[in-house]
Amino acid sequence: MLDYDKEADAYDASRGGEARAEAAADAVLGLIPDHARRLLDVACGTGIVTRRLAAARPGTRVTGADLAPGMARMAEARLPGSVLLADSRRLPFPGATFDAVTSVWLLHLIDEPADVRAVVAECARVLRPGGVYVTTVDKAAAHDVGSDIDVVLAPRPRRPAHDAAATVAAHAADHGLLPAGRATFPGLGQGRTPRGTIADLRRGWFTVLRPDNPLTESLAERLAALPDQDRPRPDPRFSVRAFRKPRAD
Repeated sequence: MLDYDKEADAYDASRGGEARAEAAADAVLGLIPDHARRLLDVACGTGIVTRRLAAARPGTRVTGADLAPGMARMAEARLPGSVLLADSRRLPFPGATFDAVTSVWLLHLIDEPADVRAVVAECARVLRPGGVYVTTVDKAAAHDVGSDIDVVLAPRPRRPAHDAAATVAAHAADHGLLPAGRATFPGLGQGRTPRGTIADLRRGWFTVLRPDNPLTESLAERLAALPDQDRPRPDPRFSVRAFRKPRAD
């Protein structure tokens, strides 16, 4: 797991910056009803997406929450007075507080299936009846675009995909949430290059494959033999799912 306090200052630039944030926010907003008056962005990170959610819906009170102080500090600068430190497994809000809850690029980071279930449970708990939970799913799979880089990386070990769409949908159903839509958006500026992928391997970016693993250098050598070392391959395309909390009849 990355140290997000140390990563905070460079986080946005290394992940597509404002272009990717705009694409993500547009996809999320397309799944949130216009009448939503309170929105919670769980694991808001630097607030780069959260700020766009707030700007696009001036009638919606947007709150950001993140566990990493470094991330929350940057988000607070973007949304003064609207960001707090919080563990997404134990949100510090009463039940039925928000009309919408979002979690962008969170569930794939969680190592334990029980913690993924806890996050979805908390997001469901703080939703009002009629409210919508919107989350990214299948993050790792999105990066496999069928390029020559992906062919080289195929033998690497992978983490279990706890954010698989079917898994997340099952957790949502366990807490009374119903499917309410889906969307995709491009990870602009995130297409891999062979040279950049080699650097990521050697600095431990692929978290299951340690830099000192012999397979790391074997993959690096194969990547170095690919043509067009600095040409980005296609951008990933990320998936978003929405789930609605039924109203009591």
